Amino acid sequence: MARDMSPVLKRCRALGLEPTFLGIDKKSNRNFARAGKKISEYGTQLREKQKAKFIYGVLEKPFRNNFDKAKKLKYGTTGENLLILLELRLDNVMFRMGYGRTRTEARQIVDHKHVLVNGKCVNIPSYQVKAGDVISIKEKCKSAQRYKDILEVTDGRTVPAWLEADHENLTGTVKEIPTRDQIDVPVNEVLIVELYSK
Repeated sequence: MARDMSPVLKRCRALGLEPTFLGIDKKSNRNFARAGKKISEYGTQLREKQKAKFIYGVLEKPFRNNFDKAKKLKYGTTGENLLILLELRLDNVMFRMGYGRTRTEARQIVDHKHVLVNGKCVNIPSYQVKAGDVISIKEKCKSAQRYKDILEVTDGRTVPAWLEADHENLTGTVKEIPTRDQIDVPVNEVLIVELYSK
């Protein structure tokens, strides 16, 4: 499976992004600003798309598929729908609930068949969860040291209002579909729509 292997902090600097949005508790000592470089309109739009792809760990083809799906939805705006679809990915939901320090780790946990959705094993990170879905870690994996280590790091992380997490039992519920206001990613989705509309 193709993956973005670029250095995280370097990529964050290039995109003007705080590493905390990726679940990484590191700071870059270098300056975000790109001295004297004026970015074109296209460049600004492209950067927003790259930012969204980088935050959610999605490559171009699946990102474009999500965009096409968002465009076909009969409610809401395309940009908001795109972010909601990305937010409802199983790997992202695991990260949001605190069962992965980063989205990459959450994706690996899903890949390794540790996750149950409504009692059924799901190992597809891009699986779209729905309101009412119950997500849990497999019983035989719950005692693993890995999850104790993860929760040590993520316990202070705020779980979004649209999710419910029970860290003691390593389970969680999707209470509702998130709204744009509940998605805290620093992405201007309007620019992504403009880019794809060209």
